Amino acid sequence: MKKFGIISVLLFIVAFSAEARKEKIKFNLKFGFIKGGEADLIISDTLFNNQPAVHYYLAGRTTGLSDRLFGVNDIYETTVDAETRLPLKSIRNIKEGKYRWYNETLYFHDSDSIFSQKSGGRKVPHNLVDIVSVFFYFIHHHLVDDMNPGSSVIMPTFHADKISDINVRYLGDEKVDTDLGKIDCYVLVPSVDKGKVLKRSDGLKFFISKETNLPVMLEFDMRVGALRAELVSYTIDGKQQAAR
Repeated sequence: MKKFGIISVLLFIVAFSAEARKEKIKFNLKFGFIKGGEADLIISDTLFNNQPAVHYYLAGRTTGLSDRLFGVNDIYETTVDAETRLPLKSIRNIKEGKYRWYNETLYFHDSDSIFSQKSGGRKVPHNLVDIVSVFFYFIHHHLVDDMNPGSSVIMPTFHADKISDINVRYLGDEKVDTDLGKIDCYVLVPSVDKGKVLKRSDGLKFFISKETNLPVMLEFDMRVGALRAELVSYTIDGKQQAAR
C-alpha cells in the first residue's frame, strides 16, 4: 500500500508538471513619454503541500536616471490555491533607496489565521487575500459579472503586515492601446492607503483584459506626477502571445 501511494503521488506530480505553464507579462514604467523603470509579472502553475497551486511573481525596478534617484527594486510573491485563488504563502521583499523590508506570511484559511515572520500568528477575517492575489481572486470568481459601472466590492486584504478593507470599484469597460494591439479591458480602481507615494487613496487604476483576465496597463496618480505601466510583451512558455 505504501509503494502504491508513493507511485500515485509521483505520477500525479509528473502529470501536473507536464501540463503546467508559465505566463510572463512585461511592462514599461513611464512618466509621460520618459521610461523610468520596468516590471515583470510571472504566473506559473506549481504545487504547494502537494496540492495544485498558482505562483505569482511581481518585480518592479527603476532604470536609468530614476534608478540613480530612487533605487527601487521591489519583489512580491504569492502562492494561491489553484481552485479558490486564496493565498497560501506570500513574500514581500522591498528595496527602495536605503529602505529594506522582508516578510514571509503563511495563510491557514481553514482556521482563518495567518503566521507572519514579522508579527507571529493571529486570527484574520474569512477569505483574506493579499495585495497581489486580490485582483486575481476578484477576476477568477467573476465578481465583475454582477456589477454595474460605479459599484464596488469590499475585500479584507493583507499588506505590509497589516489588514485593511480594500474597496474595489468597477468603472466600466475600455479599449486600451498596447504594443500588442487594442485590447478590451475591465477598468478597476482599488481604494488603498495612499502612503507617501500616491496622490490620493483611489489613485491606482487597473486595466484587465476581458479575454485573458490579465492586467495590460496600470495607472498611478502619484505625488510626483502620473506613472503608467504599459504592456510590452506577453508570453506563454516562452511563446509570444497577442494578449487579446
